[in-house]
Amino acid sequence: MKSPSLLAVCIALSAALLLLCGEPSAAVVVKCDPSELRVCAGAIMWSMSPSTKCCEKLKEQEPCFCQYMNDPDLSGYIKSENAKKLEEKCVVSLPKTCLEGSEGITSLG
Repeated sequence: MKSPSLLAVCIALSAALLLLCGEPSAAVVVKCDPSELRVCAGAIMWSMSPSTKCCEKLKEQEPCFCQYMNDPDLSGYIKSENAKKLEEKCVVSLPKTCLEGSEGITSLG
């Protein structure tokens, strides 16, 4: 009996691994850019009702909230009472506490 070639074995192993593991999921990379939230200025600064675009941008930038909270120029906005109102209206989560230098959401409380 002829032994299978190395190429055939590799193909069979690759197919088996794909079946067991499934397709790899694409990682979503968010560019943390606070200027993307300028559509929320009225809601954050003057308690206006947030637009649909504002809520979309908040959800998009949600992984960046800790970075913004650790930035002295931005923390006052992200920790404001008006920003807290947006949590419910836009269904996003503002972290209660962030670790210093944290890039993503690290809620401790």
